Amino acid sequence: MGQRKRLSADARKEANKTIYFAKLSNVPSSPRKMRLVADMVRGMEVNRALGVLKFSSKIAAARVEKLLRSAIANWEQKNARKAEAGELFVTKIFVDEGVTLKRMRPRAQGRGARIRKRSNHVTLFVDTLNSNQN
Repeated sequence: MGQRKRLSADARKEANKTIYFAKLSNVPSSPRKMRLVADMVRGMEVNRALGVLKFSSKIAAARVEKLLRSAIANWEQKNARKAEAGELFVTKIFVDEGVTLKRMRPRAQGRGARIRKRSNHVTLFVDTLNSNQN
């Protein structure tokens, strides 16, 4: 395996000024359920994505909606202005597996069955259409 090039702290801060994202860690639901919601909004314009999430019947949609609002606020904070309608898009969204809590459930004849309580981490990136093309 090749070595990865390490950025200095200043270079990393400069690179992060053009990246607009929000992270949600240790969500107590399975990654599979969260990926269904993430697939609904991937590539959408943010106002349309907020509407889709608001009226979705999935429990995970409420968490992703809050995360999307946070990513929009992060974009507005870094650019020192409000986002216009139709300007921002969900460029990337991915769901990673988090910690799995292992529990035991009593079963017949003294046996035990394993219960896996899964969690996940969601990362959502927003950007303008002009930046996406470059």
